[in-house]
Amino acid sequence: MTQKKQQYDAGSITALEGLEAVRLRPGMYIGSTDTKGLHHLVWEVIDNSIDEHLAGHASRVDMVIYENGHLSVTDDGRGIPTGMHEKLKKSALEVVMTVLHAGGKFDKDSYKVSGGLHGVGVSCVNALSDYLRAEVHREGKIFVQEYSVGKPTTEVVEIGATERTGTTIEFHPDPTIFDTTDFKFDVLAARLKELSYLNSGLLLTLTDEREKDEEGKPRYEEFFSEGGLKEFVEHLDEGRTPIIESPIHVKGKEENVEVEVAMQYNTSFQEHIYSFVNNINTREGGTHVNGFRRAVNREFQKYAEERGFFKKLKFKVSGEDFREGLTSVVAVKVPEPQFKGQTKGELGNSEVTGVVSRIVGSALKNYLEENPKDVKRIIDKVILAATARHAARKARELVQRKNVLTGSGLPGKLSDCASKDASISELYLVEGDSAGGTAKQGRDRHFQAILPLRGKILNVEKAMEHKIYENEEIKNMFTALGVRIVEEEGERVLSTENLRYHKIIIMTDADVDGSHITTLILTFFFRYMLRLIEEGYIYIAQPPLYQVKKGKQFKYCWNDDEMRNAIKEVAGKGNESTVKVQRYKGLGEMNAEQLWDTTMNPEHRILKQVTIEDAVAADLIFSKLMGDEVAPRRKFIEENATYANVDI
Repeated sequence: MTQKKQQYDAGSITALEGLEAVRLRPGMYIGSTDTKGLHHLVWEVIDNSIDEHLAGHASRVDMVIYENGHLSVTDDGRGIPTGMHEKLKKSALEVVMTVLHAGGKFDKDSYKVSGGLHGVGVSCVNALSDYLRAEVHREGKIFVQEYSVGKPTTEVVEIGATERTGTTIEFHPDPTIFDTTDFKFDVLAARLKELSYLNSGLLLTLTDEREKDEEGKPRYEEFFSEGGLKEFVEHLDEGRTPIIESPIHVKGKEENVEVEVAMQYNTSFQEHIYSFVNNINTREGGTHVNGFRRAVNREFQKYAEERGFFKKLKFKVSGEDFREGLTSVVAVKVPEPQFKGQTKGELGNSEVTGVVSRIVGSALKNYLEENPKDVKRIIDKVILAATARHAARKARELVQRKNVLTGSGLPGKLSDCASKDASISELYLVEGDSAGGTAKQGRDRHFQAILPLRGKILNVEKAMEHKIYENEEIKNMFTALGVRIVEEEGERVLSTENLRYHKIIIMTDADVDGSHITTLILTFFFRYMLRLIEEGYIYIAQPPLYQVKKGKQFKYCWNDDEMRNAIKEVAGKGNESTVKVQRYKGLGEMNAEQLWDTTMNPEHRILKQVTIEDAVAADLIFSKLMGDEVAPRRKFIEENATYANVDI
């Protein structure tokens, strides 16, 4: 019997038609199939409504989450055209909903600027939904078509008359594709709030019919901003103390590129810059951010040098000194944006650098001349920043040179692992020497290292940079991790080239002090080692809260519900009163074997990976919780007290 040879010919090529490719490889189109990818579907739908607003046709967008898990987005724009498509001989609505890269965004006359140019739009949402319904109000009529997994289940039908215009897209994500189909109110609300600032005059609403109050009314929020980016910056700086009377606001247009910038100086020690292109958050910045920074550096340097403000300094003032304690939002609208990468993370249009630089530079020139008191406060802050940076560089070099001077340079408190393979090595940052000793005994020495941290580390939100490198616990983390801060093109970046562990696990007590220490460590990583979070190296260990025991039988529980169920299971029905329940308040209450079994053994432990879904929201929370201003912190705690882990 001869075996048939495998052939590679025309018949071997698989042609995926229509939206099949999206369903086969969803990650290529929406990034992932986890909660982030799920919400990406909503962004694709709402982008279309925002584009209608940018084109001057929509003033309101309503989003509703229904009890059955469906979500709808309704706008009062022009409505998707429903007439027959000349080439495809189908309704234009069906073409938009079922054909990749089909839509009005490619016609410059229909949309001057668009956020959806780089994506695959609503057809992708259709492909990844087990149900989708499009309702169009247009030309005095209401048209409807329904779909499942990207294919029409009905024709485009006219169902009535209407006096308004607009589109409603209602969909339910396909549970066979997504890890979860549970939309998060807070994630949606944060994006709608952001969009309201970026599109002043646009009303956005969010209704959640899954949550109802005592009167049976669903949860509801409205988002509307008249002040736009100026209000956005004030919102971002809620937890910080401003040093100028009101934000500097810039607006201008050149070569069909619209530029809007708002900037506020405060007493903090970091630069906080958020950038957007056609409402898309460009997390990696790009040419618009380069143009903004160039203008700030140039105009402030020129102003200060002409007046001799820097005469007494013995070192050069750098660009980052002009931007320390500066919170800014840079938003541009570009007719044909060129993004780097599928995630739209960085703008690549070279012409935008000059446009932003000229518009911001011109506005700053006027501001500097007209506001001498505010400008003097800013220049004083710049001089302080330059002096501190000079001191910080020396302190940083001392920490980073330690490796060369003392052999390995590893901190004495570090109990290192045997493995030198960073991809399998783990570093536990443990609260206190006692828990550190237990963790050291209970660990797997081959791949688990332990670094005990004494007390609460420095709150970096309130500290000048050179003070950070003088802090013993922070120095130990730098040297144990093997990371360095280096300067590239005048900007400081974290080098992870010699990172020694690919899992950095924060392990603290399950009480208020433990939560505070976790927050302090996360604040440090967020402000000085953000790259470690972005690359997925930071985790939080989840030690159990309870042990339920009867005789030799016992069970560990991580929350109150688990504890109640365990009592019934371990004690037996009707014998709940014979429990012994131990509440673990500290890691030191467990012996080494228990700590290994529950919290450190990769087969049984629960680790939470620290991710940043929304950098704007994360920055706001850290500045509120760890910053100088008490009122925003109190308000945040009051609003979130229900979810707080408080021991009495």
